[in-house]
Formats: sequence, structure tokens, C-alpha cells
Amino acid sequence: MDLQTLVSILESGAALGILYALMAFGLAIVWTTLGIFNFAHGAFIATGAYLAWQFGNAAGFGLGYWAGAILAVLAMFALGVVVQTLLVRPFERHRDIVLLTVITTLAGASIITNLLNVIWGPRMKQIEPALGGEVTVGLVHVRSQELVMVVVVAATLFAIGWFLLRTPLGRSMRAVAQNREAAQLMGLDVRLLYALTFGLAAAVAGLAGVFIGSIRFMSPTMGDDPLQKALVVVILGGVARFTSSIYAAFAVGIIEAFSTYFVGLYWTPAVLFGLMIAVLIIKPEGLFGRRQRSV
Repeated sequence: MDLQTLVSILESGAALGILYALMAFGLAIVWTTLGIFNFAHGAFIATGAYLAWQFGNAAGFGLGYWAGAILAVLAMFALGVVVQTLLVRPFERHRDIVLLTVITTLAGASIITNLLNVIWGPRMKQIEPALGGEVTVGLVHVRSQELVMVVVVAATLFAIGWFLLRTPLGRSMRAVAQNREAAQLMGLDVRLLYALTFGLAAAVAGLAGVFIGSIRFMSPTMGDDPLQKALVVVILGGVARFTSSIYAAFAVGIIEAFSTYFVGLYWTPAVLFGLMIAVLIIKPEGLFGRRQRSV
């Protein structure tokens, strides 16, 4: 392996890592706050991509890339609130909420995926990138769209971290995640905070879908693979801290890039899932986790 190849692998791994961090955030915050796994997360990613295509591309409404992305994220926030209200809220106090929400979110994902197929059809589409061409710095060659993705995702994650740590609403969401009963005794509207958390997770998933749809082809089932990768990231990193999934996402991105180079594309998922199983056996709370559930 020469230096040029090594740099290319690291660049690819870093780009994958920052995208995986965005994809995994929604799963992590829903788990830490509501204590459930949202199987509709992949469908949210796909829906965000299709909405951005519809709003932004010339074949749709033609509003442009950024207008399409912003409108898609806002629409996904609203969809997340609706999904939480219809599929999760009725079971909040049920003792089998984890099992029930697995069923309801799987059903929701199937409905959303089929609706995407009915509305936009099975033919592959792609979002027109914000920038074309390539940027070269020394040995690093990066597509302009990937550079846009890195900058926007980094800014988004920083803004979310600031929101959760510094704003009253963000601290309220963290309080509910740490202790629902205590938060209720302090006068917090837990149901509203649950809905807002689900909406935030869906909005971030939609943004991930926008970037995936601008660098890859889209299909109604495009969210299945990102859902698996996000699951691996969350399990590897743990959910004790906001930064846990970010660290794990970069680790997964680098591992995937090197695995693709050395063992090939088809064996890479086996490597990732093998690593995930090993972490579950050795350190179930995750590589960066602690034995408690908090944001």
C-alpha cells in the first residue's frame, strides 16, 4: 500500500464516519430518551432524500438544493412528531413498550417505504449536488459535494450538542432521559418532550438522507443499509454521552474503508457485525459507554 492509497482510504473513512455519526444520532437520542429502538429510522432517511429531491430538483419543484434540504428537514421533523404520536405514545406506560414499539415502528417503516414506492416509483433517482467537481489538497482528492457534507454535518452536530447542553429545552430533554418521574415532578411536559425528541431524530435522519441521496442513487429501500450501519455505531459507541456515537461512527467509517480495501465490499458487513458481536459480549454498554442510560 502506497501513501496515496493510504490517504484515500483515510479520507473515505472520515467521510463515511461523519455521515454515520449523523445517521446514528437519531437512534441514540430516541433510545436514551424514550428507551426504545426506532425501526422506522431507515425509512426516515429515505423519506428525507425523496422530499429533498421533490423540493429541490428540476424534475420536482425546482427550488434548488439548499431550499430542498431545509424544507425536507422541516417536513421530517413534523413526520417524526406524527409517528411518535401515533405509533409510540399509546404504549408509553405499557410494561412491554420495547416489544410493542418494535412492532409498530417496523409496521410504520413498511408503510412509509411502500408510500415512497407508490408516490415516486421504484426507479432510482439522485439529488443534484450543491457543488460539482473535485477539490485537491496535496494527496487528498475530495469531491466537492463530500466536502459540503463534512462541513454541514460537523456544524449540525456541533449545534445539536450546544442545544442539548446549553438551552433550557435541551436540558429538559436530557432530564427526561435521565429520570422521567423526577422530570414530571419538576413540572416538565414529558409527552411534549418525547414528541420533540422523536421529531429531532427524524429531522437529523432526513438530513442524512439528503446527503446520501446526493452522492448515491436513491430507492424506496435505501434506508435499510444506513439503519444497519447506525445500529452498529450505536452499539459500538454506547449511548451514555452525546459524543459516544460520534467517536464510534468515525471508528466504523475507518474500519469499513480499510475492510473494503483488504477483504472486499461483500465481506465488509461481516467484519462490522463481527466487531459488534464482540463488543456486545465483552463490553455490552459500548466502547465509550457507561452502565447507565443518560444523554
